[in-house]
Amino acid sequence: MKTSSKKLSWPVIAGFVSLIVFTFLSEPHLTASEKERSVSGIVKNKSGPIANAVVRIQTKEFFCTTDISGRFTLAVPAQLKLPIKITAWSKGFYCGGPVEVSSFHQNLEIELTAHPNVDNKGYGWLPSTSSIQKTQKEKQACSNCHSSKNSTLEYPLPVDEWIKDAHSQSATNPRFLTMYNGTDTKGRSSPVTRYAHERDYGSIPLPAVKDETYFGPGYKLDFPASQGNCGCCHTPLAAINTPYEADPNNVTDLEAEGISCDFCHKIWEVRLDPFTKLPYPNAPGVLSYNFLRPPPGQHFFAGPLDDVAPGQDTYLPLQKESAFCAGCHFGVFWDTVIYNSYGEWLASPYSDPKNTQTCQSCHMPSKGYRHFALPQKGGLERNPAQILTHKMTGVMDRELLSSSVTMQVDAKFIGRIIKIDVTVVNDQTGHHVPTGSPLRHVILLVRAEDKSRRAITFRKGPSLPDWCGIGDISQGCYAGLPGKVFAKVLEEKWTRVSPTASYWNPVRIVSDNRLAAFSKDTSTYYFSTRAPRPVTIDVSLLYRRAYLDLMRTKGWDNPDILMEKQRLTVKPE
Repeated sequence: MKTSSKKLSWPVIAGFVSLIVFTFLSEPHLTASEKERSVSGIVKNKSGPIANAVVRIQTKEFFCTTDISGRFTLAVPAQLKLPIKITAWSKGFYCGGPVEVSSFHQNLEIELTAHPNVDNKGYGWLPSTSSIQKTQKEKQACSNCHSSKNSTLEYPLPVDEWIKDAHSQSATNPRFLTMYNGTDTKGRSSPVTRYAHERDYGSIPLPAVKDETYFGPGYKLDFPASQGNCGCCHTPLAAINTPYEADPNNVTDLEAEGISCDFCHKIWEVRLDPFTKLPYPNAPGVLSYNFLRPPPGQHFFAGPLDDVAPGQDTYLPLQKESAFCAGCHFGVFWDTVIYNSYGEWLASPYSDPKNTQTCQSCHMPSKGYRHFALPQKGGLERNPAQILTHKMTGVMDRELLSSSVTMQVDAKFIGRIIKIDVTVVNDQTGHHVPTGSPLRHVILLVRAEDKSRRAITFRKGPSLPDWCGIGDISQGCYAGLPGKVFAKVLEEKWTRVSPTASYWNPVRIVSDNRLAAFSKDTSTYYFSTRAPRPVTIDVSLLYRRAYLDLMRTKGWDNPDILMEKQRLTVKPE
């Protein structure tokens, strides 16, 4: 009789090796003392065990993952006293648990429920605040659990912070609405854009006549028959299903909440170009996101924690990544990059995975609060590092602006000439300074005075352009004064208006000298005196929201914000 033997093929051997390695890495390797203080069990769903699920002591940093058979053994540190609560989470499922544990070595079972994986376009949004809703949904408003108003908590909860944040005001921001409509804050409208006929191109726009009937530019003046895609970022609840039909003038109730709580916690994916790692051109806001809105009768909330249970919540790592912000902080119109905070961060050292400095690191830092929901509504006390502020600091925050760059001033006499070197370094910011809207600019203002506070003669160096304001210095008009402005300057291709605020039209970038992350700029100024005597040097760095003439025309009240200031006295050697 002949016997035969079959050799194992390399794919089979590799499979066995992979199984052994996976099991070895998945199995927790505990010391004897840790085994004595551990809980064990299995994580499963209705179909069977779930491998690689995260099992956590709720609200704590202690966790483990399940092995290939869905089993886990979780060590309980000596500083934690029983009872404790255990949660579990796996991708595609709601957070499971909590299961209370009052003794060690229990054979726990945690069953996870799959969450919806298809977006429901007919979903009815939940309000952030109950004040705007008159139906039964009022009981479901986010503020009912996530506001400390009328409670005993001594610090704000997420909705309280969001109300004061620019995201909650995106639909009602007067700068946005007056620019969209071509009006001033009193509702007075500029004339609709005039056109001329050009043989080679057809109709081309003409520059606006800036007389008493002019109240600034507006998207609707240039495109009266189109709603545009402005609502994709500013009124996302109205734009999510009809992105090119959302008129910001017609939003009410929930849609007027702007970038609301429910909206952000229904974002599931951001669509990025695999080559550039940026959103696709001309796809702002909702056009760059995929959403998961639940079917009727269900809830779904995606968040940055994997132990929010019980409830219909799941963990979404994207919420802790800069990419989460990309859709609304990158915009390309007519092939020109208009605003690019996300791309600037992506191109900076801050985006290095070893650095882990995300947008959230600076704009949603921990404020030391221990709850994100009311205790009487089930809110658990947590490590403050887990709770990020929802007052997302930006250009409304003077403290943030004042700590975004470093300025150094060096001055000395050379005979009767005073030489002043000013260096500005973007050493604290992960994107350009300034960033976002090209209307924003930073003004460096240099003054030299004698002991009687009279300005001394400016001889040589850069000076500020006319669009920094012609007129009274006390009213912020700095044109012609010694200094420099950091800005992205655009010019309209047809009208040649520059700098233009109408970046919805075809434009070109005339100049861009903004400070990229970790870059620096040094400018030099020369003043002269008739006699060598002490001189006082004042150098200021001012953040301005928009061009001075535009702000006056529109009626915006946005004073300059002082970012840096130095004053020194220079004496002849």
